[in-house]
Amino acid sequence: MSTCPQYIVDYMHEYLDGDISREHEQQLKKHLQDCSDCQQHMHQLSDTIAFVKSAAHITAPPNFEEQVMKRLPKPKQRLGVQKWLRRHPIIVAAAVFLFFMSATLLNNYPNDEFSVTKQPNLVVDGQTVIVPEGEVVKGDIVVKNGDLVIEGEVDGNVTVINGQYMASTAVVTGQIEEIDETFEWLWYEMKRMANDFMALFE
Repeated sequence: MSTCPQYIVDYMHEYLDGDISREHEQQLKKHLQDCSDCQQHMHQLSDTIAFVKSAAHITAPPNFEEQVMKRLPKPKQRLGVQKWLRRHPIIVAAAVFLFFMSATLLNNYPNDEFSVTKQPNLVVDGQTVIVPEGEVVKGDIVVKNGDLVIEGEVDGNVTVINGQYMASTAVVTGQIEEIDETFEWLWYEMKRMANDFMALFE
């Protein structure tokens, strides 16, 4: 067969595919009568094609897929908490937000320590903060655990936490808040954090 021309093998494939011309078919038949190697090769090709065609009609037994799936190893069950966390990402995000928010609130919870925001033109006398007459403070004033006396002018908000606000002829352009109870303080801190958050997008 190795000495036979390549076109004879091509004719064999054309014949088996059903695409051979009449002229090529006659040349192939004439060659096969004289060449035993090519006869053997033609039989092998015919047997292979017959096998492939017969195998195409083979079907899997009923419930084959179901039986195979049952025999496959089952995936390991993840820990219940991890599985739940992955299924509820919004709840997890909300819980993390609340945790950090409560930590911030507790960190800012008023203790007995006196403090005041740093603003020019303020006079601090013990635990009393004074805006002197004739002075203008531009910006917010927050006093914790102390008193605030305004005799001049404040161009901003005034907040007194656990203390007293005193003014006679004062001019305050913003809001005035006195916070004495825990819930009022909590509401104040939540509003302050919301305002700080909104300021990031302005």
